[in-house]
Amino acid sequence: MTVPREMPEKWPRVRVRGGPEEERRVRANAREYNEKFQYASNCIKTSKYNIVTFLPVNLFEQFQEVANTYFLFLLILQLIPQISSLSWFTTIVPLVLVLTITAVKDATDDYFRHKSDNQVNNRESQVLIGGVLRQEQWMNVRVGDIIKLENNQFVAADLLLLSSSEPHGLCYIETAELDGETNMKVRQAIPVTAELGDTSKLARFDGEVVCEPPNNKLDKFGGTLYWKENKYPLSNQNMLLRGCVLRNTEWCFGLVIFAGPDTKLMQNSGRTKFKRTSIDRLMNTLVLWIFGFLVCMGVILAIGNAIWEHEVGVCFQIYLPWDEGVHSAFFSGFLSFWSYIIILNTVVPISLYVRDTPRPETPRVPRGPPGCVCLAARLSLPWLHAGYFALPSYSSQAPAQSPSLSLLISLSFRSPAWVLSPLAPSVEVIRLGHSYFINWDKKMYCAKRRTPAEARTTTLNEELGQVEYIFSDKTGTLTQNIMVFSKCSVNGHSYGDVQDVLGHKAELGERPEPVNFSFNPLADPRFQFWDPSLLEAVKLGDPHVHEFFRLLSLCHTVMSEEKSEGELLYKAQSPDEGALVTAARNFGFVFRFRTPKTITVHELGQAITYQLLAILDFNNIRKRMSVIVRCPEGKIRLYCKGADTILLERLHPVNQDLTSVTADHLNEYAAEGLRTLVLAYKDLEESYYRDWSERLRWAGSASEAREDCLARLYDEVEHDMMLLGATAIEDKLQQGVPETIAILTLANIKIWVLTGDKQETAVNIGYSCKMLTDDMTEVFVVTGHTVLEVREELRKAREKMMDASRSVGNDFSSKEKLSSSKLTSVLEAIAGEYALVINGHSLAHALEADMEVEFLETACACKAVICCRVTPLQKAQVVELVKKYKKGVTLAIGDGANDVNMIKTAHIGVGISGQEGIQAVLASDYSFSQFKFLQRLLLVHGRWSYLRMCKFLCYFFYKNFAFTMVHFWFGFFCGFSAQTVYDQYFITLYNIVYTSLPVLAMGVFDQDVPEQRSMEYPKLYEPGQLNLLFNKREFFICIAQGIYTSVLMFFIPYGVFADATRDDGAQLADYQSFAVTVATSLVIVVSVQIGLDTGFWTAINHFFIWGSLAAYFAILFTMHSDGLFRMFPNQFRFVGNAQNTLAQPTVWLTIALTTVVCIMPVVAFRFLKLDLKPELSDTVRYTQLVRKKQKTQHRCVRRTGRVGSRRSGYAFSHQEGFGELIMSGKNMRLSSLALSSFASRPSTSWIETLWKKKGSEGSGAGSPSGTADKTLKV
Repeated sequence: MTVPREMPEKWPRVRVRGGPEEERRVRANAREYNEKFQYASNCIKTSKYNIVTFLPVNLFEQFQEVANTYFLFLLILQLIPQISSLSWFTTIVPLVLVLTITAVKDATDDYFRHKSDNQVNNRESQVLIGGVLRQEQWMNVRVGDIIKLENNQFVAADLLLLSSSEPHGLCYIETAELDGETNMKVRQAIPVTAELGDTSKLARFDGEVVCEPPNNKLDKFGGTLYWKENKYPLSNQNMLLRGCVLRNTEWCFGLVIFAGPDTKLMQNSGRTKFKRTSIDRLMNTLVLWIFGFLVCMGVILAIGNAIWEHEVGVCFQIYLPWDEGVHSAFFSGFLSFWSYIIILNTVVPISLYVRDTPRPETPRVPRGPPGCVCLAARLSLPWLHAGYFALPSYSSQAPAQSPSLSLLISLSFRSPAWVLSPLAPSVEVIRLGHSYFINWDKKMYCAKRRTPAEARTTTLNEELGQVEYIFSDKTGTLTQNIMVFSKCSVNGHSYGDVQDVLGHKAELGERPEPVNFSFNPLADPRFQFWDPSLLEAVKLGDPHVHEFFRLLSLCHTVMSEEKSEGELLYKAQSPDEGALVTAARNFGFVFRFRTPKTITVHELGQAITYQLLAILDFNNIRKRMSVIVRCPEGKIRLYCKGADTILLERLHPVNQDLTSVTADHLNEYAAEGLRTLVLAYKDLEESYYRDWSERLRWAGSASEAREDCLARLYDEVEHDMMLLGATAIEDKLQQGVPETIAILTLANIKIWVLTGDKQETAVNIGYSCKMLTDDMTEVFVVTGHTVLEVREELRKAREKMMDASRSVGNDFSSKEKLSSSKLTSVLEAIAGEYALVINGHSLAHALEADMEVEFLETACACKAVICCRVTPLQKAQVVELVKKYKKGVTLAIGDGANDVNMIKTAHIGVGISGQEGIQAVLASDYSFSQFKFLQRLLLVHGRWSYLRMCKFLCYFFYKNFAFTMVHFWFGFFCGFSAQTVYDQYFITLYNIVYTSLPVLAMGVFDQDVPEQRSMEYPKLYEPGQLNLLFNKREFFICIAQGIYTSVLMFFIPYGVFADATRDDGAQLADYQSFAVTVATSLVIVVSVQIGLDTGFWTAINHFFIWGSLAAYFAILFTMHSDGLFRMFPNQFRFVGNAQNTLAQPTVWLTIALTTVVCIMPVVAFRFLKLDLKPELSDTVRYTQLVRKKQKTQHRCVRRTGRVGSRRSGYAFSHQEGFGELIMSGKNMRLSSLALSSFASRPSTSWIETLWKKKGSEGSGAGSPSGTADKTLKV
């Protein structure tokens, strides 16, 4: 190979041994040369173990779990005779069982990983070796090899496309396994290699590629091909990535650039961000507190043991000698401490302690073709391992995938806490049940798309009941993302409005028949337009109208497919672009087909071919796209379409009058919530174009700052254009959006819309969906271009809100200096309803470190916030800002790839399965097909999940403290000898048999009010936002109740047994009789308590509660039976004790007394609370009973309109990357909106004081000290 002058003769080593790779250098057909750089092979290894390493590695991983390590420590203590009062099997049996089950599950998962690896690695590809195509296994493919792919084959590695069977080196691929998009995309070989179609030419190909090192950016690639004294720029449009499938292409050849773990697919496989609920975070704190409490109890009892042994025990050494090795009372107390740690350990729910980086589990999914991987799915499921295994189909018609049994096993048996403290498995089973309820909810099933709701995680269900902030995308989330060409402005004339016979604007129901396009055999029959004057202008040959539609038929990146004669199918990268091309098609300017260098359009039946000279690509900075074509008469013309804020300032001065008229039309369209584009053109001189084109070619081949060079050239040519007109596209709101937003607002949930559309469009949608109303006190619009302007506008907004609040009598002075926390609490308590609208360029300044708090203070004081022109990164930054300074739970909902960052950043991510692929769904925690289902997800499933989890946790702590603390009181009466009250079998079975199922049933099925009432009374949602049902206060109340119960549970039987006698006159008091009495009292009391806590009784609740009691007595009598004694005389010595004890009336009277004294205060307190201070749920239940026989009266909602004009929206939303390859059918994200109406109702919080208190505490905790001394100007 001849090295060009621009390429150094001697390149430095690309990879330093042990260091990162800085750049990659690959030479075709040169294995020996490429092997010098030690590039990774194409062998994939996702398995973790082999036969030798499985046992040690798996045990090491399992003992990294806090719970397993904790119970291993307890087991070691129990093996010490001087310490343990319990048999070692009470811990080692469950520990070994759990370790074994987990190991079997891990081994099974790893077996399938091995199997999947073998399937993938042993697949075959045709590799060009020595000029001959040979069948090679994927694992043997090396960097620098040339591979031949055939139709419907998976791409084996990341390839540089060299040539294909299609003209101009094109090939079609499907990337569903990478990004979830099922439509085909186009890739193209660079022209210099597109002619290398046979193996002889490819065998002589010795080009060298210098490119970026391996990375995880799926949509970007930068490199240069050096060959035959020249260099050629490479981009992502020339690459075929591993995981793609070749479609509709007979064959293609590619050069391996990245192999195996270096491919972009595998570079993206990694652990997802682990989301924890607020209850999980609180539990971590509580677990540590309880552990400290356990240590304190151990210390108290140990001190008591040391004192007792020193004062009393030393006098009875003949009868009660110290254990071997114990020589002092102090050492006896030390051993007693560890003994009580073992006995009292059930008070610590250590298995619920959640680490920040849990070991990921890998459920096996048996469906999908070998080697099929969905990267996005793997990144979105918290329990998935970063493995390479088959996943299910991504069709929207596929049923929702429920959490797997493997997941349930891995969660339920992750530690022996299910025996000693079964909180974690119960929590996970409850969450799993809630997830199934979401998946099975028929009212969240979309029949039109055959798409059910899907809970893609089991860990966040109760968090759905605590949401305070919703961050929503607009297009496809609030709107349908189905674009309709509605109106247009051409040369100062507006088309699209239809008037009735009186000259008034006709309403939708009054419109005449749509325009008849029968003259055009290629018209789309689904397209409708209502203004016949536009078609008349076309037929009359209006040159401006013709040029208008000519632009629409040329300036786009749509792909055309003709299935049969005259039947055209457009594959548009975004729905709005498809709508524009379809409009031009129906009005006689039909885009037929294209090649890389030409576009063919049928203009009023005449086929005309335009030479495509250049595409000036779209991106979020340019907000426009252009094409340069050579017309048949030889004239060179640039056609451009883009945002009005960008294009209007690039027009030639002679367009001033036309610009003014067109701007008025834009405002009119905006008042109707339409999205707009401005169209312009410019004729180019031949000499200028040649010079500009040469500079463009050099900029395109630049190795550094290529994008900046291209942007400057694009900007240069797109000036002094001539205005043609504007388009207006309608995107209607989804059904039920206004009602959903209104009800969520009544639930004190603040909704922020983060959209890439322009300000005017977003404001219009805000009014359409009733986020913004005419009754609002004021809508603040922040449009500053500098830091000072933005700060000043935010400050004025706060001052206006404070002035309005002071005018209604709030007690503070205008000169009073308030801290940031005080300011926030005052702002959030202001009178009136406000809204904030902020532009993307202003938001960029508002998110800076020195201004973010001011922005947040202002935004949180508003009822609605709309952020316009925001980038995907800014969406995530806004969510992160609220998470940083507010204690509230955030939820992000979107439907497109640009929403993925926001969805992953929020506490809860919800994906809408809409028109833009399923990237958002794959990255989400929950998914469904329509925004209106969010109301049911939060107000029904979320609220119930939070209620159930809180009741479960309260009861769990109560019953465990009631159970454990009896040992503590007994210690003072047994010489602190670490003797247990209950026998060891009761201790073992208490949590897994006697009390586990009733609380599980309550946690899965309980509800306070029916689902209809949850939707009817949104205020029922507020307790979750305020953490009222489970917090530190409620925790201490449960603990106090448990301790109170334990005191009565011990001292009442103790006092009765002191003087009680049997029926035969013998002394009743003995250790085993006392143990049976206390244990029976405990089981009955906690069973009655769960009955009181249960608010919704089902057959399952009855069966579990009474069945658990029956199981207790059955097991109790069995363990004291003669049969077991005969079989195991050393284990079951107390034959007939239970029968004899429970046959005594005194015992049953004692049990009854204990139950009444333990339960009656609870009943009395709840009765008084219900009577004197009922909660809203109590009132709703009472109202339901009163009105049970009455028919529900539906409120009539008055529809209100709004007056005034708003600017329109920018109706063009692309992604960058189409300029270099016009043939690329790369899908694009689009934004748009529409209208609907629903009257929102003002509301007053029923726990307003708690909101104020929470706002004060939350802002105080989050605001930085730097803002603590601000002067409030009111």
